[in-house]
Amino acid sequence: MGNLLRRYWHPVAPVAELEDRPTKQVRLLGEDLVLYKDKRGTYGLLDQYCPHRRANLFHGLVENTGLRCSYHGWRFDEAGMCIEQPFEDALRTTNSYRGKIRTRAYAVREKAGLLWAYLGPDPAPCLWDWDLYYARGFKYVSIARAPCNWLQCQENSVDPVHFEWLHQNWSLHRAGQPYGPKHTHIAFDEHEFGITYRRILSNTNEQHDLWRIGRVCLWPTCLFVGNSFNWNVPIDDETTLRVSWWIHPLRGTRPYEQGRIPYWYAPVKDANGYWIIDGGSHQDIVAMISQGAIADRSREHLGQSDRGIVMLRRIFANDLDRVAAGGDPKGVLRDESRNHRIALPYVPAELAAPDAIVPASRVGMSEQPREISDELERAWRAHADDA
Repeated sequence: MGNLLRRYWHPVAPVAELEDRPTKQVRLLGEDLVLYKDKRGTYGLLDQYCPHRRANLFHGLVENTGLRCSYHGWRFDEAGMCIEQPFEDALRTTNSYRGKIRTRAYAVREKAGLLWAYLGPDPAPCLWDWDLYYARGFKYVSIARAPCNWLQCQENSVDPVHFEWLHQNWSLHRAGQPYGPKHTHIAFDEHEFGITYRRILSNTNEQHDLWRIGRVCLWPTCLFVGNSFNWNVPIDDETTLRVSWWIHPLRGTRPYEQGRIPYWYAPVKDANGYWIIDGGSHQDIVAMISQGAIADRSREHLGQSDRGIVMLRRIFANDLDRVAAGGDPKGVLRDESRNHRIALPYVPAELAAPDAIVPASRVGMSEQPREISDELERAWRAHADDA
């Protein structure tokens, strides 16, 4: 499965984080790496350890071109080539040894306030350019670490019935209130970029947007719900980085330009060591990690509510066969002429400007920093009276 996942771009850090500090330790697909931004503004993703004496490049010196190891000064560019060895260069007019040194290096691109990494074979596919990235509104990124395998996180993205219990009835029961509407019908439609799931509740019908339009399980590791993308980035077999990109729509039509997209790393436990269970994203994490670090699917008993899970597993199995045969898996886009503001189906109400500021803790993750909530409030108030 790791070979399959290397065929895709993965979000690994906010752009703003590398503005705060130009180096960052990254673990992705079981590899320990260092992400950096040099003084030219070029990004690189290198093996975490210098090939000279294995010092950690996280402590390296960012220079005009590349990253220099702070131990003996060897310098590497974004392609992983050693471009300077101070002592060896001083001894030799022509240092052929330097040209033989290369460290692992992977492609990095910037998109929508995030930095994306590609660890697969060349040529790299297109980095998806989703239409929502250009929508008008205040955007922010939240990140959390879930101690479980990415696949059980992604299976949650194609499981509509869990909304009824995990995000509705669990909270109602804790509040001493009766259970809410029940699911009566669910359906799943495969398309180029994933699976759309649709549902009817006991208080809706076939005219409702959740049935007519639905929501998108976006290939290979994302859930798209109209006002957010939620990626389940595989750190290793037992750890997932939950990267969520949110947009808070603003009222009116007056132009709004946002520069830096802020971010924060959200805790998954409270001060007493208990899992945080308020808010949809936290509830998802609790359910997913409760299955174990790697869910034991040999002990499952699937039912009709799990038709989306069965479809997802079948598609991944087919993807494995296609990659083994030398082909591209699902969702890979190679035609750059198509890669411009790609539209995804969404329920309009999810991208409508609300009448009040929606706290991040309600729709996203807890402990949003005060400076981010203040910035959102300023943007909201500046457009609150727009017609």
